[in-house]
Amino acid sequence: MDFAKVNWQSDKNKMVNNIKKFNLYIISLSLLFVFMIVATASIPCGNFDFKNLDSWFDFIKINFLSFICFCMLIYSYYSYKNFQDSLKGATQIPFEIRKIESINYEHLTFLTTYVVPLISFDFNKTRQIVILFLLLIAIGAIYIKTDLFYANPSLALLGFQIYKADGNFKNGDRIGIILISREKLTSGQKVSYIKLDNRIYYVKGNSL
Repeated sequence: MDFAKVNWQSDKNKMVNNIKKFNLYIISLSLLFVFMIVATASIPCGNFDFKNLDSWFDFIKINFLSFICFCMLIYSYYSYKNFQDSLKGATQIPFEIRKIESINYEHLTFLTTYVVPLISFDFNKTRQIVILFLLLIAIGAIYIKTDLFYANPSLALLGFQIYKADGNFKNGDRIGIILISREKLTSGQKVSYIKLDNRIYYVKGNSL
């Protein structure tokens, strides 16, 4: 057996999963980006010329934080589209849900614990903005390492559900796994899935 190749594939899979987790974290901050745009954006003054490139540079300079947040919203949108389309590449054999319960309250927990308190920062002070971004980096690292990336308030607004379940896989039962789905799931249902982490899966009901 080529252990170097196995290790490389394992590292590659880990990196891909971490990218998925990071993208989910950025999606979870979409509401914060919107709030920050509302709090910091300045409307162009009367002498703003839409056809003048210098006017646009001045506008972005004045609204630099809002511009960054707007760019992150665009990134969030494409991350969401990739997340939504990810099941198209699912190759794993579907598993059967044996036991299931909704844990949608964790969406609200993440929102009130991590997102809402960040709105209180004074966005007119450079030091506070630096502290805010350092906090976002720290929260993101915790969010990914502790597998809290599934508690995503933005996905909740888009109709996603979170479940804690037991599943019957081809290689045996798995207890206490987390399922993310656009559908309402029930016990006894078979689902296709993308594995996001050892115990977290993005699933879709199997029509077969």
